Amino acid sequence: MIPTGIIRAMNIALWILAGGALGWLGYAVVGYNEGRGLAVSIVIGAVGGFFGGKVIAPALSAAVAVPDAFNATALFFAAAAAAAFLFLGNFSHQRWGV
Repeated sequence: MIPTGIIRAMNIALWILAGGALGWLGYAVVGYNEGRGLAVSIVIGAVGGFFGGKVIAPALSAAVAVPDAFNATALFFAAAAAAAFLFLGNFSHQRWGV
């Protein structure tokens, strides 16, 4: 049996990796945050992925049978939050130069 601490850490790592991958795709394909660079896009995506998986997914999804198991819904919310963070970051940079 895998300890629950390792499973939690793997879930968080997946959320951060999904967000970082979306940050990279947003930079490379869509052109988000071109003025700030690739590293900023990856960090914004990773933070959005963590926030989506840790805060938004538990608030908006149903309770799972095994709380520490892999949850595809949480991964979806992590990706959606990362995309939203990237959009907001790009919008604020274009609008106000922040």
